[in-house]
Amino acid sequence: MGDISGSKISYFLDDSVNQIVLPERFTFPFYYEPHPLTKIAAAGLQHYLETQTDLEHNFGLNANSERSAIGKMFGVLVVQDTEGKLGYLSAFSGKLADSNDHPKFVPPVFDMLVENSFFLKDREIINTINTRIEEICADESYQSLDQTIKQLSAVSLLEITTFKKQLRSNKENRKKLREQLINILNQQEYAIAEADLVKQSLYDKHQLKMLTNKWEQLLEEMRTRLAQFETNIEALKNERKERSAALQQQLFEQYVFLNKDGKSKSLQEIFSLTVLRKPPSAAGECAIPKLLQFAFLNGYRPIAMGEFWWGASPKSEIRKHKHFYPACTGKCKPILEHMLEGMLIDENPLLRTPEKTSELEIIYTDESFIVVNKPAGLRSVPGVTIQDSVYTRLKHILKDTEPLMVHRLDMDTSGLLVVAKTQEAHRHIQRQFLKRTVNKRYTALLSKVIDQSEGEIDLPLCADLLNRPRQLVCFTSGKKSVTKWKVVKRYESMTKIDFWPLTGRTHQLRMHAAHELGLNAPIVGDDLYGTASERMYLHAAHIEFIHPGNKETMSFAVEERF
Repeated sequence: MGDISGSKISYFLDDSVNQIVLPERFTFPFYYEPHPLTKIAAAGLQHYLETQTDLEHNFGLNANSERSAIGKMFGVLVVQDTEGKLGYLSAFSGKLADSNDHPKFVPPVFDMLVENSFFLKDREIINTINTRIEEICADESYQSLDQTIKQLSAVSLLEITTFKKQLRSNKENRKKLREQLINILNQQEYAIAEADLVKQSLYDKHQLKMLTNKWEQLLEEMRTRLAQFETNIEALKNERKERSAALQQQLFEQYVFLNKDGKSKSLQEIFSLTVLRKPPSAAGECAIPKLLQFAFLNGYRPIAMGEFWWGASPKSEIRKHKHFYPACTGKCKPILEHMLEGMLIDENPLLRTPEKTSELEIIYTDESFIVVNKPAGLRSVPGVTIQDSVYTRLKHILKDTEPLMVHRLDMDTSGLLVVAKTQEAHRHIQRQFLKRTVNKRYTALLSKVIDQSEGEIDLPLCADLLNRPRQLVCFTSGKKSVTKWKVVKRYESMTKIDFWPLTGRTHQLRMHAAHELGLNAPIVGDDLYGTASERMYLHAAHIEFIHPGNKETMSFAVEERF
């Protein structure tokens, strides 16, 4: 399992790296600026990826390739070997070219693809079950029977419905006849006529029952024949489900992770303590757990880490070629909490109390609401560890009046924020937000030149449940998200742009700016979907809504300071 020979390590060839001060603590994996050694290691791995010819994998960088493009997350781990010499290890997330075995990269924590592994054997059985299900579903007798039942069901419904309509007409005619006969026949004659009409009614009911029974019997016979096929399909599906669950559980037990003290835990043990209770799909296959596992097995001391994307971006999330990204929270966080136990780790910058941002500028206030110009870096509401926010500052300013947040801005977004002073004003203005009658304009600085002058972006969004607070583009379950935009000014390598969000989804403007199906240009300073900077250059510049009291149109504007 380990590689005691150390052949997976790439040593730094340039002696100048010895002049770089080693970090006192290991990288905080979920929010970091890559250490200089990490950048050098990543550059080395990227050079290998650019020049290698052995990998049968299409990263989407060659437009002429006929294979489907699949970008990939790569990781580097700077280490000291047992003699204190600096080098780095390389890994990829998941599989590469449908294999785990590549000379440059560390092996997986558990290689399910080795020859004659239980995974491959069980997967072959499951594939055989899938083939059998497909064969039954494709059987001409099954398809013909299914189609015939659907057609005859439609015919029977039409025939019975038409007959019932005729019976209703017969009933109405008998009713009219009774009304006529009661006036022209004596009592004895009417009794005879009535008896005949009752017979007609009973005959109609008998005919309907006969017709219904005929169709029910015919369809029931055919459904019984169809059920023989479907019973087999259902049995195969249940067997597949049971085998898949058993295989997954067996895999969970095979993935065993070490920490620096040699303490091991399986995936099942690690995730049993989380809200998920069981590992999500592909947990343990990311680059960083692989790298740490290999380092601990071979006695290497981890110094710093980094992960970068290589190749075409997936359609759902935002991944830029060569950009560094944090480890995922849903799959990796529980694993890394165990693997990094006992190590000195960089402080989580998201928990660090920031320096006091500039004062909260009050744009307008009356008895109903207050409008402020929120500085970048200030939260709209208090966080778990950071209390400073628009809410807490207004609570101090307004003293006995409770600030009621109508909407929010991301911490790194500056601009206009409306806060109600009364429950009535809160309900009234929030209702306008829900009905999308509030007019909002944002100004942003994008990280490249946009050729078009204006347009509209329609990309549905949903939460990335395994990597919050990131969002995904999803055309099946995402919520409709629409943004109008217009270029304000073009610079040499950036564009200032105005956004009008027609919907109000989480991170809508950031996603629509960064995604390749949007403007494909992250907002400058966007640390989630682009590259971090001193701030994110997004500003809520204008807002317009109806006053909850006097019903006048209220319009506020604050120009961006960038």
